Amino acid sequence: MKKKILLLVLLFVYVTGNAQNDSVIISAIQKEATENSQLERLAHELLDKIGPRLVGSPQMQQAHDWVVSKYTGWNIPAKNEKWGEWRGWERGITHIDMISPWVRSLEGTQLAWSPSTGGKAVTAGVIIIPDLADSNAFAKWLPAAKGKFVMISMNQPTGRPDYNWDEFGKKESVEKMKRERDSLTEKWSERIKKTGYTLQTLPEALEKAGAAGILTSYWSKGFGVNKIFGAKTKKIPTVDISLEDYGLLYRLTESGSKPKLSIQTDSKEKGIVPAMNTIGEIKGTEKPDEYVMLSAHLDSWDGATGATDNGTGTLVMLEAMRILKKVYPNPKRTILAGHWGSEEQGLNGSGAFVEDHPEIVNNLQALFNQDNGTGRVTNISGQGFLHAYEYITRWLSKVPSHIKDDIQTSFPGTPGGGGSDFASFVTAGAPGFSLSSLSWSYGTYTWHTNRDTYDKIVFDDVRSNAILTAILVYMACEDPRRTSRERIVLPVNSRGEQSKWPAKRTPNRRGGLD
Repeated sequence: MKKKILLLVLLFVYVTGNAQNDSVIISAIQKEATENSQLERLAHELLDKIGPRLVGSPQMQQAHDWVVSKYTGWNIPAKNEKWGEWRGWERGITHIDMISPWVRSLEGTQLAWSPSTGGKAVTAGVIIIPDLADSNAFAKWLPAAKGKFVMISMNQPTGRPDYNWDEFGKKESVEKMKRERDSLTEKWSERIKKTGYTLQTLPEALEKAGAAGILTSYWSKGFGVNKIFGAKTKKIPTVDISLEDYGLLYRLTESGSKPKLSIQTDSKEKGIVPAMNTIGEIKGTEKPDEYVMLSAHLDSWDGATGATDNGTGTLVMLEAMRILKKVYPNPKRTILAGHWGSEEQGLNGSGAFVEDHPEIVNNLQALFNQDNGTGRVTNISGQGFLHAYEYITRWLSKVPSHIKDDIQTSFPGTPGGGGSDFASFVTAGAPGFSLSSLSWSYGTYTWHTNRDTYDKIVFDDVRSNAILTAILVYMACEDPRRTSRERIVLPVNSRGEQSKWPAKRTPNRRGGLD
């Protein structure tokens, strides 16, 4: 009886002591994050001074080196770790000018990895990809593309987003617009199909036919915003033109006014360059061979500066690491921060890390990834791990109510799903979790667009995410128990077959090197 009482007393002292210690550390995390925040300065340095971070670009390497320098300044060991190679390319000045039937400088962006015009402007007329009977007719037409800028995107009937129509338009006008747009979209898809090519392969066919360049317009369904991805040409420039200016060119061409453009793109090919991840580390004291990870991809597309994809995720992890080093410098488990390269091309950096470091993946307590915009975290899924409810809920219980009350949890969640770097770990059987954010019109206005810039950041929400991340990492480090890796058994599919978890990802370690 006396032994039982003693054990209960010791347990009470242990739990009470831990609770008091938790309270002290969590209060210190909040105080440091609110009274000494570095987020605005970090954002300026990363987004304004370095700029966009396209894999293979000099700016990407600058960003990796910058992250190392920030960690070094905070007495956090960090290193750049090569995982592969990529096509080196650097964006230069782009001029897109309509010189006939009148003069106007057009708003547009050279696509990533697009060839340059060799230091001089190319002047040519504009044509629209024609609506022909079939691929044979298109093959006969192809010589007509020689020496022309070819428009291959549909002309949008309206530059107003649907929410603007729904707010101000009459019901019959809105319905009419949507019917007409649906019809135009279907007809344009059929037009492209009849060429015998897809929008992915058509540019190369036009290039081989001697076209002067390719004109696209990938509208993102918001005011003045286009998505910017990579070029499919190897010798001639590909430029994306804003909806408004693309429509101008299209109408002039369609009416027989024969617009003429002058385009100069001064990008530079940089050969084959190393592709990196950057890893920061705070060494564990009691269990140094067990790991808790912070995760965010450092790369971006380069139509703008990659502020919310994924500058904000990068800022969250940097700030959380800075805070943890200051208020929790001797964690029980080792804390790692992974700043991944080439997420945008298929989770390549994180996938390579998983392949190269099984000793870390096999001993991972938890990974927290942030990658969908500037908003405060509003959802955490168990990612199919059967017992994630127990430990995630317990860790979240220590998060201040003004942060955790916004968060919806789903357990056990969808197994292995997701298009960001946590999926590289989940498919390898390790407990990786996405800190999913409130939208702030992310999909329309900033995700891979020409408007993903510093001014779109909501710093109060980013600060909240840094506090959340730091507390979750602290709790995962302190937890006396290892997290369970037991996964749910998936149901049978419609064919009566046992569904399987997503296969482990194989990274492309040498991409873009045509």
